[in-house]
Amino acid sequence: MKKVHLLVFKAFIRPFIVTFFIVMFILLMLFLFKYIDDLIGKGFEWHVILQLLLYASATNVAMALPLAILLSSIMTFGSLGENYELVAIKSAGISLQKAMMPLIITVGILGIGAFLFSDYMLPKANLKMGSLLYDVRNQKAAFLIKEGIFNNSIPGFAIRVRKKDPDQTLHDVMIYNRNASNGNLSTLLAKEGQMFMTDDNQMLVLKLKDGYRYEESPGTSGNYNPRQRLMRTIFKETEQKFDLSSFQMKRTDEELFKNNYAMMSLRQLKFFRDSFEHKNDSNIRSTYHDLTLLAKTYRTDSLGKKGAAKPIKKYRNVLELIPANKQLQSVQSAKDQIRTVKDIVGRKQMYTEDNKVRIRGFLIELNRKFTLAVSCMVLFFIGAPLGAIIRKGGLGLPVVMSVLFFLIYHIISTIGEKSVKQGSLSPSIGMWVAIFALAPLGAFLTYKATADSVLFDIDYYKRWFKRLFSKKEGV
Repeated sequence: MKKVHLLVFKAFIRPFIVTFFIVMFILLMLFLFKYIDDLIGKGFEWHVILQLLLYASATNVAMALPLAILLSSIMTFGSLGENYELVAIKSAGISLQKAMMPLIITVGILGIGAFLFSDYMLPKANLKMGSLLYDVRNQKAAFLIKEGIFNNSIPGFAIRVRKKDPDQTLHDVMIYNRNASNGNLSTLLAKEGQMFMTDDNQMLVLKLKDGYRYEESPGTSGNYNPRQRLMRTIFKETEQKFDLSSFQMKRTDEELFKNNYAMMSLRQLKFFRDSFEHKNDSNIRSTYHDLTLLAKTYRTDSLGKKGAAKPIKKYRNVLELIPANKQLQSVQSAKDQIRTVKDIVGRKQMYTEDNKVRIRGFLIELNRKFTLAVSCMVLFFIGAPLGAIIRKGGLGLPVVMSVLFFLIYHIISTIGEKSVKQGSLSPSIGMWVAIFALAPLGAFLTYKATADSVLFDIDYYKRWFKRLFSKKEGV
């Protein structure tokens, strides 16, 4: 048994590691394709991109781990079946369940590790990635001067060069400067210039040669002033500096992102869920108290002292309870009270609905931490017997089957989560609906694999159809 268990474990662990990193790489490439426009042309240092990819890899574990377990289990038992090793194991009197036992323990450990990872590491990774991705997407593009195109990246300036040499020498430079403080419009023209950055990369310096500066100063009053001046300055060499501090990446405080559901641990999710449920209960009690107090006030104002009103059943109209000279006033007061009640109930209902949305969000993330661990076991019990049935190893048919079943799981899970967010399903059902749907399939496939079923044997179905048609012809 030890040799069989060791054989099965070694056959599983190698494809698992390979498929896990392949899936992680594919998901990471999808992440890069999604945010490629936010990363290119902004002058990020290499460690910023590396940090973002590292955090994105951590957030992809929740999808990569179940898929890797499903694919590697199909490959493992498919390869064992293809090489007739499963036949040898069963001929030795070892059932499929006993042969799967070391992998069941391994996948169970992986599931527990996935739960601990989603509770302790994943919230921190989501927080780091969310804050960093926000700063990356809001980062201004790096300052870049292109030939023949005006660059307006620096506030208040527009810079254009006719030609730029590889050594950063500029030819035919034109700079528009709009001074916001006094409204002056300045235009600078130079035949040649040299561009370089200061040592701290905070300033861009242009050393310009052989040019003119035109400066127009507006009048002090009205739209037209005879004293308005246009001044021209000729220079042999001048220096123009531009502040590039706005192009430097600024990190946002991570505390601003901690209220997101995906950035909370299990303990925090339970705490905030209980807090919002308590707010909802308090809101319902306060609504009942406000409406009761309003009803008492209205009854006292309309009917006077206690016992002044007679039983309603003796009258055809409720207005007959009120003196004729006060009926119009009572109707108007009733309308005002109805509007007041509608406003109170409307505000309370909006507050309650908002709290319910927040509570559903907490419950979604709370259940997701458990479904991640359970999904590893469910997909294993689909993949292992499926591989034993199809008896095909490698990356051909196992990849197709694993992607097919994982897509089924992912689609059902996404539909369930969306239904929970809309409030049509409770979180305890919507977040587990994919598990409930696929668990019986895993039990069925395990039973079929144990009984040496020919569930996916095409020749068996061909023979079955031939027998069926031959019977019909004989009839």
